[in-house]
Amino acid sequence: MSENFVPLSLNDSFRFKCSASVPCFNECCRDLNQFLTPYDILRLKNNLGIPSNLFLESYATQHTGPESGLPIITLKPAYTSELKCPFVSTSGCTVYKDRPSSCRTYPLARVLTRSRETGQNVEQYLLIKEPHCQGFKQGQINTVREWIKEQGIEIYNNMNDLLMEIISLKNRFMPGQLSIKSERFFHMACYDLDTFRSHIFDKGILDDLALDSKTLDIIKKDDVELLKLSLKSIKIKMFGIK
Repeated sequence: MSENFVPLSLNDSFRFKCSASVPCFNECCRDLNQFLTPYDILRLKNNLGIPSNLFLESYATQHTGPESGLPIITLKPAYTSELKCPFVSTSGCTVYKDRPSSCRTYPLARVLTRSRETGQNVEQYLLIKEPHCQGFKQGQINTVREWIKEQGIEIYNNMNDLLMEIISLKNRFMPGQLSIKSERFFHMACYDLDTFRSHIFDKGILDDLALDSKTLDIIKKDDVELLKLSLKSIKIKMFGIK
């Protein structure tokens, strides 16, 4: 493993702080290659107060994962030579309270694998010690567990794990490219949540699931519960797994 990546357990500790006083402030927000998860998009589009389709049109690009064959969303850099994040300013992140999970977790990276013996997810954290980053010289010492709590990472991990389960199912049962119909459904259910909601109520896209009235009332207003349902519907419709 590269010396820039240090494996850590939940109880291992590290020193880090990022602030405007750090010489490299905002440097990690340039030369961007930022993947977005469905929950990242949910938080960002609500922070900006725009529907999901407008967020995707304005701030995102899509390509197909070479291994998974699934649509992948990346953040579209600002049109400058620096390829900087569209949400970074001279004073820092303008969407900080709803920043994506990878930004929130940094300087850690979370790696999730599935145990062949138990079928359970196995979580591993890596400390990313990039040469340019001066944040390791400042701040208090935290354990990985404390960092997760302090940065509000747990809800992101929980939601992202639902997507990882789908990716695992795809790799096991449906390798290769998706059909056009499946790709469109996956994209809408994962990333274009407001359009997916309208298709539930206006076009009956989930009528075959016979959703009860209580569930329908909840997902009219609750984006998190809607995302949970949309990811569950992918498992049902694409893989026949309830």
